[in-house]
Amino acid sequence: MTFRTVVDIPRPPFLIEPLEELLFVGSCFADNIGRRFQEERFPVVVNPFGVMYNPASVLHTVQRCQSSARITFLTLGTNHVYRLKETGQIVDNCQKRPQQLFQEEELSVAACTDYLQQTVDLLQERRPDAQVVVTVSPIRYAKYGYHGSQLSKATLLLAAHELARRNEGVTYFPAYEIVLDELRDYRFYQPDMLHPSPQAVEYIWEQLSTHYLSPLAQQFVKDWQPIKAALGHKPFQPDSDDYQQFLAQTRQKEKELLARYA
Repeated sequence: MTFRTVVDIPRPPFLIEPLEELLFVGSCFADNIGRRFQEERFPVVVNPFGVMYNPASVLHTVQRCQSSARITFLTLGTNHVYRLKETGQIVDNCQKRPQQLFQEEELSVAACTDYLQQTVDLLQERRPDAQVVVTVSPIRYAKYGYHGSQLSKATLLLAAHELARRNEGVTYFPAYEIVLDELRDYRFYQPDMLHPSPQAVEYIWEQLSTHYLSPLAQQFVKDWQPIKAALGHKPFQPDSDDYQQFLAQTRQKEKELLARYA
């Protein structure tokens, strides 16, 4: 008997190599997955100007960030945006200014797609071999109401689908579907019942690394694990000679490993 539906994850047209530079821009889900890559020693830039939830703000970050990474992950959280009434511009952060200064709007599928296309065009202008992975965050927005949250996600999903259809260099990774369709249980959520739990994030990392890391990168992650565990060790006497010697030996192993895969 089968007790769950398993989401199909197509192989992407590229693979992530060991220690490859990556750029993550988007919602706090991008933060979670980006940090997971950082833990595995990849040189990752994650939301350099703060968390960005909508496609317009994602574009703004890429415009400001001069990353030359071959692979960029864009994680979309919502199609809701805030315009500063005085200028009509979409702001990325209201900076705790009075609510009456802003007007909330919902971007259409076409508008979301246009902002995302501009983002892809900019990345590929900087680097012709650029690859973009688009995901939709599984985090729900209770403030919209659950029906409103689903409508927002549906808009983003349609925009992501259209973007991938138009561009050979764009791949869709089904993080949203993995949480809502495959895991589909409140035990995979944090106590607020809105954000995925660490266990859910770890499962998505496993699926992403299985399908997107090259065999050599997967071997690097495997080789890194004992060194990572050693560096994470919490000693009773951190100033002792024994621990300092242990730490020096571990750092040397780290240096040798990085040199081997550089």
